[in-house]
Amino acid sequence: MVDEKRPLLRGAGIVVRRGRRTILDDVDVAVEPEEILTLIGPNGSGKTTLIRTLLGLQRPDKGRVDSTPGLRVGYMPQHLRVDRTLPINVRRFLELSGERNPAALSKALEQVGAPEVMEHEIRLLSGGERHRVLLARALLRRPDLLVLDEPTANVDVRGQTEIHELIRSVRDSRRCGVLMVSHDLHLVMAATDRVLCLNGRVCCSGVPEDVSQHPAYLALLGDRPATIAVYSHSHDHRHA
Repeated sequence: MVDEKRPLLRGAGIVVRRGRRTILDDVDVAVEPEEILTLIGPNGSGKTTLIRTLLGLQRPDKGRVDSTPGLRVGYMPQHLRVDRTLPINVRRFLELSGERNPAALSKALEQVGAPEVMEHEIRLLSGGERHRVLLARALLRRPDLLVLDEPTANVDVRGQTEIHELIRSVRDSRRCGVLMVSHDLHLVMAATDRVLCLNGRVCCSGVPEDVSQHPAYLALLGDRPATIAVYSHSHDHRHA
């Protein structure tokens, strides 16, 4: 059981360099229990590098990363690349997580709204179905923290809305934290408690309503129309 009085994951003064190029410069970030924190920023802003650093997949040149003792992380990648000649179905794919209990597999697919795909071949799934299966696989770890890399990539607007609603539902039912990555500077505002705007360093951070009006955030929009859907977050439990 994680300590609900401390952040699930914290990075302080994170600096990452590649040769002479600085990818991340003095980045501070913390994910609190039961909150949805979204990293936003343009391509090349360092979002993936920050995630890899926070998860211990690479070492920062400076700074430190701390996690609450016993933290279990469920990771959902942006893409699932499967050879179209590989005959693997969803059940077998989920079993590769190490969980083979049929009831647990069924429960995970039911929670993500895709119970009917259990025996379908992975290569034949739609983009939205693949995202749901990837989320189900992450849930099989019984995570305290879900890390979602572009969970709505290559999904239409209706599908994006459904996946965002699903993520909030999972957070509420599982009482887990969520660290979500996106480059979409508009629609993502509808799906989060707190936003961290990244472009090599932290440009701004806070609740969606504040970040959507911040000059640094608006500057990153460039010439794109500033049509932002803001989700008013409310539920019957308190964040730590």
